[in-house]
Amino acid sequence: MADEPLVLGIETSCDETGVGVVRGTTLLADAVASSVDEHARFGGVVPEVASRAHLEAMVPTIERALKEAGVAASDLDGIAVTAGPGLAGALLVGVSAAKAYAYALGKPLYGVNHLASHICVDQLEHGPLPEPTMALLVSGGHSSLLLSADITSDVRPMGATIDDAAGEAFDKIARVLNLGFPGGPVIDRYAREGDPNAIAFPRGLTGPRDPAYDFSFSGLKTAVARWIEAKRAAGEEVPVRDVAASFQEAVVDVLTRKAVRACKEQGVDHLMIGGGVAANSRLRALAAERCEAAGIRLRVPRPGLCTDNGAMVAALGAEMVARGRATSDWDLSADSSLPVTDPHVPGRDHDPADPEPHAHGPAHGHGHAHGAHDHDHVHELAKDNLYS
Repeated sequence: MADEPLVLGIETSCDETGVGVVRGTTLLADAVASSVDEHARFGGVVPEVASRAHLEAMVPTIERALKEAGVAASDLDGIAVTAGPGLAGALLVGVSAAKAYAYALGKPLYGVNHLASHICVDQLEHGPLPEPTMALLVSGGHSSLLLSADITSDVRPMGATIDDAAGEAFDKIARVLNLGFPGGPVIDRYAREGDPNAIAFPRGLTGPRDPAYDFSFSGLKTAVARWIEAKRAAGEEVPVRDVAASFQEAVVDVLTRKAVRACKEQGVDHLMIGGGVAANSRLRALAAERCEAAGIRLRVPRPGLCTDNGAMVAALGAEMVARGRATSDWDLSADSSLPVTDPHVPGRDHDPADPEPHAHGPAHGHGHAHGAHDHDHVHELAKDNLYS
């Protein structure tokens, strides 16, 4: 274990400041500072509020993660950070912090993909990912089916939402039912006491001519909202628990049906489910039932690793180090629409035919590449004082 890469990961794509420390595929620390309470009164995430919260939480959360892991910053073999996709301002806070720490410590920097990180985090619980693995990622911003042949270099999109993501639909229906924000956990809680077959809500994009692996939840969201409005207009009481259960069943039915179909048609016998909605109890239960019937092995991380966290970023960073992937440049920036086909952002001098990392900066074990900064005594003094 001592020979495995020790990596710190920083995640700031949305409203949670996550910092994780991983050695190989072993989780040492997972520190999270959430700003969800600050967004609740707005009924959704406010980008500027999220960015400011990241600024305030960043250094304390990093210090907490290192302390929890029982390691010094100087022990790290690399620093990974979510470079995208996500909220641009929020991403910039994390990227800037990662660059500052990596530069001061003389460590390799890896800008990684948020979606690929959600897949890789499962290694921390269930061991190395089989290659290939089918991944169903469901969250407030994404509903995607991805085929991962190599989590560090080969992730292929099979299908995605064409409108609202599943998590967005949960939030919007919770708002219509006056259940608050975020909607996922509260809908799940109310649904446990309701009848999933009470109301026949539509299943989007499940017709014979519809795209096999794409998702659509906008129509479902509208149908549920109109059903509720009609009840209220008629002066009738809305059966909140039955609505929650029937709505939830419509979502997870489509998600699991398409995921299992993708596995069978692509000849993949492993399905991994990740993202915030993967914490939903009914999604887990129905996925397990359908995967067992189809002879597919299901992998779902524990709920705490499904939501956005630094551990998932550290896990992917450790895999990048272990497989000798190229480091990122010092001018790494946030990319709010970084495609999942880019699991990480290598430096511009990277030769795709050469998998070995290049010395784009003061990488651990690769010497220095600061130019004029090599003899900057202020910089060296800062390193000694802050990160020894």
